[in-house]
Amino acid sequence: MNALEKVEQSQMKKDLPQFQSGDTVRVHVIIKEGDKERIQVFEGTVIGQRRAANHSTFTVRKISFGQGVERIFPLHSPTISKIEVVRSSRVRRAKLYYLRKLRGKAARLREVRTEQEA
Repeated sequence: MNALEKVEQSQMKKDLPQFQSGDTVRVHVIIKEGDKERIQVFEGTVIGQRRAANHSTFTVRKISFGQGVERIFPLHSPTISKIEVVRSSRVRRAKLYYLRKLRGKAARLREVRTEQEA
C-alpha cells in the first residue's frame, strides 16, 4: 500500500449503512450558508452506484413538485452527515436509469420485507 492509499484509507467513513440500487434513502447533507451550517435532508430512490473505494458515488432521484431531481453524492464526503435506509426494493439490475422515463404508479418498485417487519 503506497502513501496515497494510506491517506485515502484514513478519510473513508466506517459507519455507512448497506444499501443498493432500488433502496429509498434519506441523505442528511450539511449546507453552508455564509458562516452558518444547517442540515438538509434529500430523500429519494438510489438509481445507481459507482464503487471505487474512496471515490465511490451514488445517485439519488426524487420527484419534487412534479419535476424529477437527481443528485450525485460522494459516498465518503464530509458534507454527508448521515445516510438512512427508509425502505428496500427488489430490482433486477444495477442501474435504474429507466425510472427517468416513468411517471406516477409506473415508477413504483416492489418492496422487500425485512426480518424486523415479519
